[in-house]
Amino acid sequence: MNFSTVSPKVFKAVLALDAAAREGLDPVLLELVQIRASQINHCAYCIDYHTSDARRAGESEERIYQLSAWEESSLFTAKERSALALTEAITLLPQGVPDEVYEEAAKHFEEKELAQLIALIFTVNAWNRMNVTTRKTPGTE
Repeated sequence: MNFSTVSPKVFKAVLALDAAAREGLDPVLLELVQIRASQINHCAYCIDYHTSDARRAGESEERIYQLSAWEESSLFTAKERSALALTEAITLLPQGVPDEVYEEAAKHFEEKELAQLIALIFTVNAWNRMNVTTRKTPGTE
């Protein structure tokens, strides 16, 4: 299914949410977050899309490759690690967002930036669910 054709109003609304969620966030960080959520959700289309965007934003191949094992990697800053932990907690929501994960992120992000990060995470999860459900794969429009 081509969701943008079948349901253009919903698709445009998610695009607008995506644009609003990105405001004020570091371009590399936002791509790392979107790649990690997409890895968890097994969204091949979004992984392909966001790794390309990450490269254009200046991200290294090494960090992209190690993202799935970020907890064991020494390549990510404390701020990035807190964002990735929050990404995993929100993406795996039935397990809940532990207080310590939220509090660690709050140490590294001012309130407005943290709100933007949370919005980015729930938006990429919406994209992942849309694309996985409709079987969108890399190389398709």
